Amino acid sequence: MECLARAIYFEARGEPEKGQEAVALVVLNRVKNEHYPDTVCDVVYQNDHMRNKCQFSFACDGKPDTIKEKDAYEKAESIAREVLACGNGECEEPNLLMRSTHYHADYVTPRWAKKLKRTGQVGRHIFYYTASM
Repeated sequence: MECLARAIYFEARGEPEKGQEAVALVVLNRVKNEHYPDTVCDVVYQNDHMRNKCQFSFACDGKPDTIKEKDAYEKAESIAREVLACGNGECEEPNLLMRSTHYHADYVTPRWAKKLKRTGQVGRHIFYYTASM
């Protein structure tokens, strides 16, 4: 739960709650996907030893991962608990966004985005999924 909460906090704390949930679902969808590690922590910190080449930028950007906004982190913990308890979003009304395995901020255009199916946008994050799910 802590690894998921940290991913939500560092990747999406300024996003609406639905956007934070979507980031959490990306992590859990990767856990289910054979092309990624089998645990939440391993997904979140995959390639964290490679500066600016990891899966989640906070894990390898060289900046200290210091939680400075207590309320935002408590919200991230709450969202992490809810998403984990719901079995990857099964408590929600199904939608295409729930299949997402990737996302990026709307101010960047990564090369990989062209190869994936766009599922939607929440706040400043654009979400995608791979067909291998």
